[in-house]
Amino acid sequence: MATEQRVSQRLRDLKRRLKQENPILENVVDSFRELDWISRRLGFFNREESHANRTSWWPLISVLGVYSSGKSSFINHFLGYPLQATGSQAVDDKFTVICFTEERRVHVLPGLALDADPRFPFFRVSRAIDEVAQGEGRRIDAYLQLKTCSSEKLRGKILIDSPGFDADAQRTSTLRITDHIIDLSDLVLVFFDARHPESGSMHDTLEHLVRRVMGRRDSNKFLYVLNQIDATAAEDNTEEVFASWQRALAQSGLTAGCCYAIYIPELALPITDAAARARYESKRDANLRAITQRIEQVGVERAYRIVGMLEQTAHMLENEVVPRLQRFLADWRRLTLWLDGVLFGGLLVLFLMLTLYGGYWDGLALRLPVWNHLSAYPVIQSILLCLLAIGVGYGHFAIRRWTGRRVARRLASGAQANDLLPNYMRAFHKNSRWYRSIFRRNPAGWGRRVARSLAKVSDDSQQYVQKLNDLYANPSGELLPSQEWECIPPRNPPDRS
Repeated sequence: MATEQRVSQRLRDLKRRLKQENPILENVVDSFRELDWISRRLGFFNREESHANRTSWWPLISVLGVYSSGKSSFINHFLGYPLQATGSQAVDDKFTVICFTEERRVHVLPGLALDADPRFPFFRVSRAIDEVAQGEGRRIDAYLQLKTCSSEKLRGKILIDSPGFDADAQRTSTLRITDHIIDLSDLVLVFFDARHPESGSMHDTLEHLVRRVMGRRDSNKFLYVLNQIDATAAEDNTEEVFASWQRALAQSGLTAGCCYAIYIPELALPITDAAARARYESKRDANLRAITQRIEQVGVERAYRIVGMLEQTAHMLENEVVPRLQRFLADWRRLTLWLDGVLFGGLLVLFLMLTLYGGYWDGLALRLPVWNHLSAYPVIQSILLCLLAIGVGYGHFAIRRWTGRRVARRLASGAQANDLLPNYMRAFHKNSRWYRSIFRRNPAGWGRRVARSLAKVSDDSQQYVQKLNDLYANPSGELLPSQEWECIPPRNPPDRS
């Protein structure tokens, strides 16, 4: 009960903060609370879990890319504060989560501060790391750290700086965390080095952040940034380098998207030619301004994304979790009855064969000397019958447990999200407890009331979208700030005809 009270207190605190920043999302918390109630009835959640903890309620911007592509330099420029160490070599080998603080002093906290706090997007990420690298979850501080900064540009946002994508000893776990970040982010800036636009150092980034992104519904949240373009000023061949880079993106499947070429003013190489310098600075400032405007709009995108996640979660429970539980019950029932038939049918056949061989049948009447002898002791006969019933029951329930574990492992392994495996296993276990009949077709906790609650959450999500539209839409026809994103399409996209 204390755990459930802590979850309720977190949700109340979340509502209070959202009431000040975005009142529409304040009501969304109540809808997530309804989904928590449904998930606990199904056995899919325990008392300490909440769907509200599975997302970041504040806008999340992640900066990914290759080593030495200027990710940290861009972050320092955006914040107007030298927060991240920079250099030509890899200077940070862990993910750095940056959030706002009123204090002027910068605090650097270990990864445990993120792993144990549900307000951050890395809550219990150590478990996900353990799934791909057993034992690495205990080394969470080697993968994550939390930094605080008083820059006003961070207020109401969370920024993530990442290590590069070159191969390293922690590659598998690093990519697992990267996938987690990508799923939760409202905006993903993917940085490349203009000094090596087609080198092998791009391979991992292209593979993980371009090829695997194309099939995503939210692929528009990725911005591709060619940084340190001032390195091309000596040859004045910016267009050629940019085109070469875009060809590499197009060959990896990126046929549309927002692509920018920038360099950081504070670290710029000297450009002696005045005309070239003016041209470079003009392009740089325009692209930096476009990226900054997009960052400033993530609050709007986050509101829509949270509402969308509410509806997706309701659909997941109704169209994935419940059908999977129903399939579990059907497979469990079928396998249990089949093994019951094999075991007890085999024992019955063996008994008939032995009694026939012993000549204990008189027509259709079975006459066992021992049993007839015990007829004078009805209490002993009753005890023996009880022991027989207990043995049959024990055999049946042993089969139930074994088939339940077998079917649960098979169905849970087919779940689309690996981080939900413990939830499915918990729900399967609840539905296969000893007191539940194997002939029940609907999972525990599922009924008309729960179905109506899910339908109401889906309807409420549509209402939240309409309220957001009323808040941000402009019927006058003027472009909203969120529509003023400057996107440069790649050159020579492949023919789709």
